[in-house]
Amino acid sequence: MEALEAGQPFEKIFLRKGMQGEAFRALFSLVRAQGVPYQFVPQEKLNRISSGNHQGVIALLSLLEYQKVENILPTLYEQGETPFFIVLDRITDVRNLGAIARTAEAAGCHALIIPSRNSALVNADAIKTSSGALMHLPVCREENLQATLRYLKDAGLTLIAATEKGNERFDGPDMKSPLAIIMGSEEKGIDPPLLRLADHLVSIPMKGKVESLNVSVAAGILIYEVVRQRGKG
Repeated sequence: MEALEAGQPFEKIFLRKGMQGEAFRALFSLVRAQGVPYQFVPQEKLNRISSGNHQGVIALLSLLEYQKVENILPTLYEQGETPFFIVLDRITDVRNLGAIARTAEAAGCHALIIPSRNSALVNADAIKTSSGALMHLPVCREENLQATLRYLKDAGLTLIAATEKGNERFDGPDMKSPLAIIMGSEEKGIDPPLLRLADHLVSIPMKGKVESLNVSVAAGILIYEVVRQRGKG
């Protein structure tokens, strides 16, 4: 409760299923008000996470401070930069998250945007896999990706979604203008409502027998297509 009231950044809070009482209601109200990701779990899971007296609640503190897209984008325009964001939808593997962040930071991407739910935790493993890139690349954790994408679109960004359903090659769209690339999970892809917001649906040609690439590899291909196109001036 004190950490929440002090504005401490949290990665996630685990709450025991069936919790009740005034103290719980006060805690849960703070969690909801601050938009902290939470999950109700059985007592057994809490016991596996910590052997101490957890009182039915365990919080994972964030290793970095999340930022807001609304604070980053205007500054980029003021500085004469061409905005370039990566949006990750339902990517839950920390190694994929870290690998994408490493490539994005190396390529000069301005921020990584992830949902507050159904996303990999930005933990020590993710930071290690990113070779520390997650400590340098701004990460925006958004409650509503649809609203965020609408905001980016209204602000002049082109939305390019990578999907096997894509009707364009990945190198087809103009990537020299402000843009956001949307990547989805290998299992479920990009959520359909997000796909409908995209200006371009692109795919990567597959010549072999496998049907898809690892998401971090696919992201790397698209990210460096942006570098290639912008490098031409």
